[in-house]
Amino acid sequence: MSSVSSFPSVRWRDLAHPVVAGLVSVIVNYGGTFILVFQAAKVAGLSPEMTASWVWSISIGVGVTGIVLSWISREPIITAWSTPAAAFLVTALANTPYAEAIGAYMISAVAFVMLGLSGWFERVIRLIPPGVAAGLLAGILLQFGIKAFGGMSIDPWLAGMLIMSYVVLKRFSARYAVVGILVLGLAFLLAQNRVDLSGMRLALAAPIFTLPAFSLNALLSVALPLFLITLTGQYMPGMLVLRNDGFRTRADPIVSLTGFGSLLMAPFGSHAFNIAAITAAICTGREAHEDPSKRWIAGIAAGLFYIFVGIFGVTLAAIFMAFPATFITTLAGLALLGTIGGSLASAMADARTREAALITFLAAAANITLLGIGGAFWGLVIGLLAYAVLNGQWAYRKSTAQVSKV
Repeated sequence: MSSVSSFPSVRWRDLAHPVVAGLVSVIVNYGGTFILVFQAAKVAGLSPEMTASWVWSISIGVGVTGIVLSWISREPIITAWSTPAAAFLVTALANTPYAEAIGAYMISAVAFVMLGLSGWFERVIRLIPPGVAAGLLAGILLQFGIKAFGGMSIDPWLAGMLIMSYVVLKRFSARYAVVGILVLGLAFLLAQNRVDLSGMRLALAAPIFTLPAFSLNALLSVALPLFLITLTGQYMPGMLVLRNDGFRTRADPIVSLTGFGSLLMAPFGSHAFNIAAITAAICTGREAHEDPSKRWIAGIAAGLFYIFVGIFGVTLAAIFMAFPATFITTLAGLALLGTIGGSLASAMADARTREAALITFLAAAANITLLGIGGAFWGLVIGLLAYAVLNGQWAYRKSTAQVSKV
């Protein structure tokens, strides 16, 4: 990782934008995907206290690992729970005893620790061509950009206000565009009484330890799919987000530390946490700060917000989810516009790899789901196959032969 002493000191004026970027990423995470955790907990028949323990364990774990990694590397390392894994657990926990599921979480976490220590993951990431990586990221994020404007059909006043405010703020004060739409959006919702805080009661979450049990069935039906889904759906695109924005922190320490954290928190309910992908892009781009060396503050801020939510368990998580879906999707899409545009520009920059990058972009945007594995993985596979055929040794020999004939 990077040396801490090589970075300039932080001034108060450097805090506003990365702190807001961290807050937006946390709001999008809880408001957009955390409902899956509650659904999985309901399927598993967990009590409110055990559900609160799950919220506590995953929020605290994500917060602490994000702070540690961002502080050490001085890069915006945003950690999060595995969203595709949570979606998988909505089905898997229906047929797996909870104690055996906890054991499966621990086995998956140990596998990630070993993967990080082996150094294999870092070597794989380095083999992915930059154009293909940029096309993959653009394809993954495309749906968020589309949903930002799709909200006009569902909630035209809210979505329209956010979009027009973003455009106006971008014209006159680009640095404050995301900050502005967050504040204006919250004010708009409160003025319309669309965020019900009347029943809010802050209550501390209490972790509950579950003794893990191990079985071959849970190993094959939960641990193995959990490992593969998290690896392909979170770690790979998450590292590509960092690489796309110019950050070069090695993947191995991230995989090892998040895997170790997942292992420690698993007995309290945490299924898996890892480097973030979508919400990381909110903190790694120019919207977080014009100076890349200041964006690590967003990682610290996000970690602190996660810990705060974790302390109060289900209470604050439920408030984030009380925001209208249109507010969450529009806010996320607008916050990611710069990253989507930059990724597309990078993907199309090199004429030699442009077609492979375009294929990767379209395949990732199609969000193909096969064998229980999500679109990020298949987009990458299809893109790499296209790159190998179009730009591999055979293609190089063919183009050389054509040139020699001329």
